[in-house]
Amino acid sequence: MVHAVGIVVMLVVLGTAVATFAGRWGIPAPSLLVLAGIVVALVPGVPAIHVAPDVIALVVLPPLLYASAEEISARDLRRVWVPVTVLALGLVLATAAVIASLALALTALSGAMAFVLGAVLASTDPVAVTALGRRLSLPARIQVLVQSESLFNDATSLVLFKVAVAAVVAGGSVSLAGAAGRFLLLAGGGIAVGLALAASVALVRTRTTDPVLDTVIALVAPYAAYLLAESVDVSGVTAVVVAGVAAGSLGHRVSDARTRLHVQTVYAVVVFGLESVVFALIGLELPTLVRDLGPGNSWWPGQAAVLAAALIGIRMLWVWPTTAWAGPTRRYPTWPLVRVVTWSGTRGVMPLAAALSIPLVAADGTPLPGRGLVLVLTTAVVAATLTVQGLSLAGMVKTSGLAVATEHAAAKEQAALAAMNEAAVAYLDELAAVGAVNAVAVERLRQRYAERLDPQTDAGLLDDLAALRRDVLSVQSEELRRLSAQEQISDGMRRRLQADLDRREAGLDA
Repeated sequence: MVHAVGIVVMLVVLGTAVATFAGRWGIPAPSLLVLAGIVVALVPGVPAIHVAPDVIALVVLPPLLYASAEEISARDLRRVWVPVTVLALGLVLATAAVIASLALALTALSGAMAFVLGAVLASTDPVAVTALGRRLSLPARIQVLVQSESLFNDATSLVLFKVAVAAVVAGGSVSLAGAAGRFLLLAGGGIAVGLALAASVALVRTRTTDPVLDTVIALVAPYAAYLLAESVDVSGVTAVVVAGVAAGSLGHRVSDARTRLHVQTVYAVVVFGLESVVFALIGLELPTLVRDLGPGNSWWPGQAAVLAAALIGIRMLWVWPTTAWAGPTRRYPTWPLVRVVTWSGTRGVMPLAAALSIPLVAADGTPLPGRGLVLVLTTAVVAATLTVQGLSLAGMVKTSGLAVATEHAAAKEQAALAAMNEAAVAYLDELAAVGAVNAVAVERLRQRYAERLDPQTDAGLLDDLAALRRDVLSVQSEELRRLSAQEQISDGMRRRLQADLDRREAGLDA
């Protein structure tokens, strides 16, 4: 137990150090974490690290999926649902089939275990995609497309994975008809559980004003969605993703500013710690897995390279026609757009978590054949895509001409702020005209809204001014929602401006 805790602490410390340097060097932290993990694992004397199959799937997956899903708004998702559906369903199925066929031809894996590998590698990584897209200033529609696809193709591929693993453990083969029926049951049930849990959580959060209690609810929600879905034999991953999207769309309506800031701060710490552990584990585990692989599998580097190249190739062929729906005019896609969307399909936490969750033994108690090779190939492909694609994506976006200009985004944000301030001033003018509140308080807010109050001001005026500031912030928040509803600003901009309002409102209670 002490050894396990020490490893977790070491990984978090490593993640903190790597994140610091990654920010200074302008490179993705996940890519640097993987490289750092490999370097640390090769240091003489570093003990071999083995992760229990259920730990990643049960402890790490739910909050990371939930946090990534909260970044997607239902409004933005509706705008790109056609390409997302084509990519999350069609591309996943095509990728799983191609990778399974290649694995069957190149390795000694059985047909069922090759399909397990195909299902594992069919999913991209929403955690890395979210971080990369935000840092690279991708256009809002493209960011929503790749982020939504990464979330929902995770759900699709992991449902396929469950079907394939069940066949492998039972010692049978994968039936296409049976797999299709099982897929519909798992995915449909997961959607129902996710929506039901999101509605229940929203109902509870509207009735609590305690930030600590609300934070606990937010932390428990992804685990509750996952465990509830798994307990009724449907997809826990799908339930978590659906619950996260619903929570992200309703979060600003079911809690106050102080609570939202508290939840966001705690969640940021939790997600950072989990990401540090998992991305470092990808690098740390690879040398250990290779040593445990045994003789007869010395061709794994070449096999992993072929599989990684195949992932890029099949994604490019599939993305070319489907990205036409990523633009408002639905024109034939340009090569820079296809290239960026293709290259953003990195593998990461989710494939690794799925591979680690493969049972150690079959139904008859014998070791599961091929599990070690699947783990090595998965980890190698994940490490390769995170480093090669992750490190080069920034340059690709810059040369593609798709990046949003900083000046344009800043001007749009300033315009939204100006509209919010105009709404606040108009509200203050109305109050002053009818004499509904303290005139001095109104004038002070009009002259200098964010100024600190003179500590010599009498307590009555302080109370009036604090109450008035809350009212004005409420008006600004309402104006911000109007701008968002009319699609004058992106959902990401709405979140940033809402966070600014939340901080100011929370400061009134300080």
